[in-house]
Amino acid sequence: MAEKLPAPLPTALSPAQQNQVINIVRRAAKAEIMPRFRGLASSDIAIKSRPDDLVTAADTAAEIMITRALSIAFPSALVVGEEAVAADPSLLDRIADAPLAFIIDPIDGTWNYAHGLALFGVILAVTQYGRPAFGLIYDPVMDDWAVADDQSPARMERPFGVPQRLRASMGKAISDLTGYVPMHLFKGAHQAQLAASLTQFNRSHSLGCSAHEYRMIAQGHTDFLLTESLNPWDHAAGVLICERAGAYVEMLDGGAYTAARQTGSLLVAPDKITWNRLRKVFGFLLESGA
Repeated sequence: MAEKLPAPLPTALSPAQQNQVINIVRRAAKAEIMPRFRGLASSDIAIKSRPDDLVTAADTAAEIMITRALSIAFPSALVVGEEAVAADPSLLDRIADAPLAFIIDPIDGTWNYAHGLALFGVILAVTQYGRPAFGLIYDPVMDDWAVADDQSPARMERPFGVPQRLRASMGKAISDLTGYVPMHLFKGAHQAQLAASLTQFNRSHSLGCSAHEYRMIAQGHTDFLLTESLNPWDHAAGVLICERAGAYVEMLDGGAYTAARQTGSLLVAPDKITWNRLRKVFGFLLESGA
Protein backbone atom coordinates (compact mmCIF):
# COMPACT_ATOMS: atom_id res chain seq x y z
CA MET A 1 0.00 0.00 0.00
CA ALA A 2 2.86 2.43 0.75
CA GLU A 3 3.78 2.78 -2.92
CA LYS A 4 0.21 3.88 -3.71
CA LEU A 5 0.13 6.72 -1.18
CA PRO A 6 0.28 10.33 -2.31
CA ALA A 7 3.49 11.97 -1.12
CA PRO A 8 3.04 13.85 1.02
CA LEU A 9 -0.45 13.12 2.29
CA PRO A 10 -2.66 16.17 2.80
CA THR A 11 -3.44 17.23 6.36
CA ALA A 12 -6.24 14.97 7.59
CA LEU A 13 -8.09 17.57 9.69
CA SER A 14 -7.62 21.29 10.12
CA PRO A 15 -7.52 22.68 13.69
CA ALA A 16 -11.12 23.82 13.29
CA GLN A 17 -12.17 20.37 12.11
CA GLN A 18 -10.35 18.79 15.05
CA ASN A 19 -12.33 20.96 17.44
CA GLN A 20 -15.52 20.04 15.59
CA VAL A 21 -14.79 16.33 16.06
CA ILE A 22 -13.96 16.82 19.76
CA ASN A 23 -17.27 18.60 20.28
CA ILE A 24 -19.18 15.86 18.45
CA VAL A 25 -17.74 13.30 20.86
CA ARG A 26 -18.40 15.48 23.92
CA ARG A 27 -22.01 16.03 22.91
CA ALA A 28 -22.59 12.31 22.37
CA ALA A 29 -21.12 11.50 25.77
CA LYS A 30 -23.29 14.10 27.45
CA ALA A 31 -26.45 12.98 25.66
CA GLU A 32 -26.09 9.19 25.51
CA ILE A 33 -23.31 7.89 27.78
CA MET A 34 -23.32 9.74 31.08
CA PRO A 35 -27.14 9.78 31.62
CA ARG A 36 -27.12 5.96 31.45
CA PHE A 37 -24.04 5.42 33.63
CA ARG A 38 -24.97 3.38 36.73
CA GLY A 39 -28.55 3.38 35.52
CA LEU A 40 -28.59 0.53 33.00
CA ALA A 41 -31.33 -2.08 33.18
CA SER A 42 -30.42 -5.70 32.51
CA SER A 43 -32.19 -5.40 29.18
CA ASP A 44 -29.78 -2.60 28.22
CA ILE A 45 -26.76 -4.97 28.32
CA ALA A 46 -26.02 -7.75 25.85
CA ILE A 47 -23.17 -10.27 25.41
CA LYS A 48 -21.29 -10.30 22.10
CA SER A 49 -18.44 -12.79 21.52
CA ARG A 50 -17.85 -13.89 25.15
CA PRO A 51 -19.24 -13.15 28.64
CA ASP A 52 -16.86 -10.23 29.24
CA ASP A 53 -17.42 -8.74 25.76
CA LEU A 54 -20.48 -6.58 26.29
CA VAL A 55 -22.47 -3.97 24.43
CA THR A 56 -24.92 -1.60 26.08
CA ALA A 57 -27.70 0.68 24.91
CA ALA A 58 -25.28 3.56 25.53
CA ASP A 59 -22.64 2.09 23.15
CA THR A 60 -25.21 1.77 20.39
CA ALA A 61 -26.83 5.17 20.88
CA ALA A 62 -23.51 7.02 21.18
CA GLU A 63 -22.09 5.37 18.06
CA ILE A 64 -25.21 6.24 16.07
CA MET A 65 -25.04 9.87 17.19
CA ILE A 66 -21.31 10.21 16.46
CA THR A 67 -21.58 8.42 13.11
CA ARG A 68 -24.46 10.61 11.99
CA ALA A 69 -22.62 13.82 12.90
CA LEU A 70 -19.38 12.72 11.21
CA SER A 71 -21.22 11.62 8.07
CA ILE A 72 -22.79 15.07 7.78
CA ALA A 73 -19.54 16.93 8.48
CA PHE A 74 -17.33 14.65 6.34
CA PRO A 75 -19.62 13.09 3.72
CA SER A 76 -16.82 11.47 1.70
CA ALA A 77 -15.11 9.81 4.67
CA LEU A 78 -15.40 6.19 5.73
CA VAL A 79 -16.85 5.84 9.23
CA VAL A 80 -16.06 2.61 11.07
CA GLY A 81 -17.68 2.06 14.46
CA GLU A 82 -17.07 -0.92 16.71
CA GLU A 83 -20.75 -1.83 16.81
CA ALA A 84 -21.12 -1.33 13.05
CA VAL A 85 -18.26 -3.79 12.50
CA ALA A 86 -20.04 -6.31 14.72
CA ALA A 87 -22.87 -6.18 12.19
CA ASP A 88 -20.65 -5.90 9.09
CA PRO A 89 -17.04 -7.14 9.57
CA SER A 90 -16.16 -6.24 5.98
CA LEU A 91 -15.89 -2.59 7.07
CA LEU A 92 -12.45 -3.42 8.47
CA ASP A 93 -11.19 -4.35 5.01
CA ARG A 94 -11.96 -0.86 3.70
CA ILE A 95 -9.66 1.01 6.11
CA ALA A 96 -6.43 0.35 4.19
CA ASP A 97 -7.75 1.97 1.00
CA ALA A 98 -9.68 4.85 2.57
CA PRO A 99 -8.15 8.33 2.00
CA LEU A 100 -9.96 9.47 5.15
CA ALA A 101 -11.50 7.17 7.76
CA PHE A 102 -12.98 7.80 11.19
CA ILE A 103 -12.68 4.84 13.56
CA ILE A 104 -14.88 4.98 16.66
CA ASP A 105 -15.11 3.11 19.93
CA PRO A 106 -18.20 4.73 21.48
CA ILE A 107 -17.44 3.26 24.91
CA ASP A 108 -14.07 1.66 25.42
CA GLY A 109 -14.17 -0.32 28.65
CA THR A 110 -17.79 -1.37 28.27
CA TRP A 111 -17.46 -4.06 30.95
CA ASN A 112 -16.34 -1.41 33.43
CA TYR A 113 -19.12 0.94 32.32
CA ALA A 114 -21.80 -1.73 32.55
CA HIS A 115 -20.68 -2.61 36.08
CA GLY A 116 -20.62 0.98 37.35
CA LEU A 117 -16.83 1.39 37.32
CA ALA A 118 -15.81 4.90 36.22
CA LEU A 119 -12.97 3.65 34.02
CA PHE A 120 -14.11 3.99 30.43
CA GLY A 121 -13.69 6.40 27.56
CA VAL A 122 -14.55 7.30 24.00
CA ILE A 123 -11.85 6.67 21.40
CA LEU A 124 -11.82 8.24 17.96
CA ALA A 125 -9.07 7.94 15.36
CA VAL A 126 -8.72 9.45 11.93
CA THR A 127 -6.63 7.46 9.47
CA GLN A 128 -5.34 8.02 5.95
CA TYR A 129 -4.88 4.75 4.08
CA GLY A 130 -4.69 3.03 7.46
CA ARG A 131 -2.11 5.37 8.96
CA PRO A 132 -3.25 7.19 12.12
CA ALA A 133 -3.35 10.95 11.49
CA PHE A 134 -5.47 12.18 14.41
CA GLY A 135 -6.25 10.59 17.75
CA LEU A 136 -8.70 11.50 20.49
CA ILE A 137 -9.22 9.70 23.81
CA TYR A 138 -12.04 11.32 25.76
CA ASP A 139 -12.96 10.74 29.41
CA PRO A 140 -16.69 11.48 29.79
CA VAL A 141 -16.50 11.40 33.59
CA MET A 142 -13.97 14.22 33.87
CA ASP A 143 -14.72 15.90 30.53
CA ASP A 144 -11.07 15.98 29.46
CA TRP A 145 -9.24 14.45 26.54
CA ALA A 146 -5.84 13.36 25.26
CA VAL A 147 -5.37 14.40 21.67
CA ALA A 148 -2.71 14.50 18.96
CA ASP A 149 -2.27 14.70 15.23
CA ASP A 150 0.65 13.55 13.14
CA GLN A 151 2.13 17.05 13.00
CA SER A 152 1.87 18.23 16.63
CA PRO A 153 2.85 17.09 20.14
CA ALA A 154 0.32 15.14 22.19
CA ARG A 155 -1.55 17.16 24.76
CA MET A 156 -4.22 16.91 27.46
CA GLU A 157 -7.08 19.37 27.11
CA ARG A 158 -10.09 20.50 29.14
CA PRO A 159 -12.97 22.86 28.36
CA PHE A 160 -11.16 25.60 30.27
CA GLY A 161 -7.47 25.98 30.97
CA VAL A 162 -4.21 25.70 29.09
CA PRO A 163 -3.49 22.45 27.20
CA GLN A 164 -0.77 20.39 28.86
CA ARG A 165 1.85 18.70 26.73
CA LEU A 166 2.08 14.95 27.27
CA ARG A 167 5.40 13.14 27.65
CA ALA A 168 5.99 9.41 27.89
CA SER A 169 8.21 8.07 30.65
CA MET A 170 11.97 7.74 30.47
CA GLY A 171 13.53 4.40 29.64
CA LYS A 172 14.26 2.12 32.59
CA ALA A 173 15.66 -1.25 33.49
CA ILE A 174 13.24 -4.13 32.98
CA SER A 175 12.82 -4.62 36.74
CA ASP A 176 11.68 -1.00 37.14
CA LEU A 177 9.03 -1.02 34.42
CA THR A 178 5.27 -1.00 34.91
CA GLY A 179 3.03 -2.03 32.07
CA TYR A 180 -0.29 -3.23 30.75
CA VAL A 181 -0.60 -6.80 29.48
CA PRO A 182 -4.19 -8.04 28.97
CA MET A 183 -3.25 -11.69 29.30
CA HIS A 184 -6.76 -12.99 28.59
CA LEU A 185 -6.50 -11.61 25.04
CA PHE A 186 -3.47 -13.78 24.19
CA LYS A 187 -3.62 -17.28 22.77
CA GLY A 188 -4.03 -19.95 25.41
CA ALA A 189 -0.76 -21.59 24.37
CA HIS A 190 1.11 -18.38 25.25
CA GLN A 191 -0.57 -17.51 28.52
CA ALA A 192 1.52 -19.63 30.91
CA GLN A 193 4.83 -18.41 29.46
CA LEU A 194 3.52 -14.85 29.38
CA ALA A 195 2.46 -15.06 33.02
CA ALA A 196 5.92 -16.27 34.02
CA SER A 197 7.60 -13.43 32.10
CA LEU A 198 5.62 -10.78 33.98
CA THR A 199 7.47 -11.51 37.23
CA GLN A 200 10.45 -9.62 35.76
CA PHE A 201 8.64 -6.27 35.97
CA ASN A 202 7.94 -3.94 38.84
CA ARG A 203 4.23 -4.19 38.08
CA SER A 204 2.01 -5.47 35.27
CA HIS A 205 -1.76 -5.51 35.04
CA SER A 206 -4.68 -4.47 32.84
CA LEU A 207 -7.32 -1.77 33.28
CA GLY A 208 -9.80 -3.41 30.94
CA CYS A 209 -9.85 -0.10 29.08
CA SER A 210 -7.43 0.77 26.28
CA ALA A 211 -8.50 4.43 26.51
CA HIS A 212 -7.09 4.91 29.99
CA GLU A 213 -4.13 2.62 29.41
CA TYR A 214 -2.97 4.79 26.51
CA ARG A 215 -3.67 7.97 28.45
CA MET A 216 -1.54 6.70 31.34
CA ILE A 217 1.35 5.82 29.02
CA ALA A 218 1.18 9.16 27.22
CA GLN A 219 1.28 10.94 30.59
CA GLY A 220 4.36 8.99 31.64
CA HIS A 221 2.58 7.25 34.53
CA THR A 222 2.96 3.76 33.03
CA ASP A 223 5.78 2.54 30.81
CA PHE A 224 4.60 -0.06 28.31
CA LEU A 225 1.75 -1.96 26.72
CA LEU A 226 1.71 -5.33 25.00
CA THR A 227 -1.37 -6.72 23.30
CA GLU A 228 -2.32 -9.35 20.76
CA SER A 229 -5.79 -7.94 20.06
CA LEU A 230 -5.57 -5.38 17.26
CA ASN A 231 -9.07 -3.97 16.96
CA PRO A 232 -8.36 -0.58 15.33
CA TRP A 233 -10.88 1.25 17.51
CA ASP A 234 -8.81 0.23 20.55
CA HIS A 235 -5.37 1.24 19.29
CA ALA A 236 -5.20 3.62 16.32
CA ALA A 237 -5.75 6.79 18.38
CA GLY A 238 -3.65 5.66 21.35
CA VAL A 239 -0.69 4.63 19.22
CA LEU A 240 -0.53 8.07 17.61
CA ILE A 241 -0.99 9.92 20.91
CA CYS A 242 1.78 7.91 22.56
CA GLU A 243 4.13 8.37 19.61
CA ARG A 244 3.55 12.12 19.67
CA ALA A 245 4.24 12.01 23.43
CA GLY A 246 7.66 10.50 22.69
CA ALA A 247 6.96 6.78 23.07
CA TYR A 248 8.22 4.15 20.63
CA VAL A 249 5.60 1.93 18.99
CA GLU A 250 6.14 -1.03 16.71
CA MET A 251 4.73 -4.46 16.07
CA LEU A 252 6.69 -7.15 17.89
CA ASP A 253 7.74 -8.61 14.54
CA GLY A 254 9.29 -5.28 13.56
CA GLY A 255 6.53 -4.06 11.27
CA ALA A 256 4.92 -0.65 11.51
CA TYR A 257 1.51 -0.39 13.11
CA THR A 258 -1.40 0.60 10.89
CA ALA A 259 -5.11 0.50 11.62
CA ALA A 260 -5.51 -1.99 8.78
CA ARG A 261 -3.38 -4.62 10.50
CA GLN A 262 -5.48 -7.30 12.17
CA THR A 263 -2.93 -9.85 13.45
CA GLY A 264 0.28 -9.76 15.48
CA SER A 265 1.49 -8.38 18.79
CA LEU A 266 1.69 -4.63 19.39
CA LEU A 267 4.35 -3.26 21.75
CA VAL A 268 4.43 0.32 23.09
CA ALA A 269 7.51 1.40 25.08
CA PRO A 270 9.11 4.63 26.34
CA ASP A 271 11.91 4.52 23.75
CA LYS A 272 13.63 2.27 21.22
CA ILE A 273 16.19 0.93 23.71
CA THR A 274 13.49 -0.12 26.17
CA TRP A 275 11.40 -1.51 23.30
CA ASN A 276 14.30 -3.76 22.32
CA ARG A 277 14.69 -4.97 25.91
CA LEU A 278 10.99 -5.77 26.06
CA ARG A 279 11.13 -7.57 22.74
CA LYS A 280 13.74 -9.93 24.17
CA VAL A 281 11.40 -10.70 27.08
CA PHE A 282 8.39 -11.30 24.83
CA GLY A 283 10.18 -12.79 21.82
CA PHE A 284 8.64 -16.21 22.48
CA LEU A 285 5.39 -14.81 21.06
CA LEU A 286 7.02 -14.83 17.62
CA GLU A 287 8.03 -18.48 17.73
CA SER A 288 6.13 -20.54 15.19
CA GLY A 289 3.93 -23.16 16.75
CA ALA A 290 4.19 -21.60 20.21
